[in-house]
Amino acid sequence: MPKRSKKHNEALSKVDRLVQYGPKDALEIAVSSSYAKFDETVDVAVRLGVDPRHADQMVRGTVVLPNGLGKEVKVLVFAKGEKEQEALDAGADFIATDEIVEKIKDGWFGFDKAIATPDMMGTVGKLGRVLGPRGLMPNAKTGTVTFELAKAINEVKSGKIDFRVEKAGIVHVPVGKISFGAEKLLENVTVFLDKIVSLKPASSKGAYLKSISVSSTMGAGIKVDPLLI
Repeated sequence: MPKRSKKHNEALSKVDRLVQYGPKDALEIAVSSSYAKFDETVDVAVRLGVDPRHADQMVRGTVVLPNGLGKEVKVLVFAKGEKEQEALDAGADFIATDEIVEKIKDGWFGFDKAIATPDMMGTVGKLGRVLGPRGLMPNAKTGTVTFELAKAINEVKSGKIDFRVEKAGIVHVPVGKISFGAEKLLENVTVFLDKIVSLKPASSKGAYLKSISVSSTMGAGIKVDPLLI
């Protein structure tokens, strides 16, 4: 087992693993105990009382975080004709030309999100095997297959996140950077959890929010009391 640094041990000492904190307290601890020399990402993990093996208990959605993610999001757009210029004017970083499509086939992924107009899904579909496993496949359900390119690009660059419950019933998302401070992080977390609660499947029985934890890149997991959400 690797030896933990003094700073890491000091950070761990600020967290009582047996206590479930209120959301604000948990985030204040995460911020105050951060010791990395870089701006750590803050993540939230929520264990839901659902069985994702059943289609009627699949929890999936999108939400725009009010304070963004604190990172530049590179957007690739599949479009043609006038829509290409519309995408560029809206802030797209790349247009999926034939050359870029070939680069993607060869393993290039210099973008964070992909958006496509519906008439380009034939081209996108040919890249499904490489885009899908990386979570980069445009999808109408998440608003990334649309003719409203300006709206979609703005949302993605402003902090829109996609989430989907994993096989173990856990939803895991980033909610910002340590440099945001506890208040802005709390605003992002609140909006995300409100969305999760709104998506509760009718077939889900018993406790829906089973457990919640927040953590920074280098920090310990801090338990949040689901009853305080």
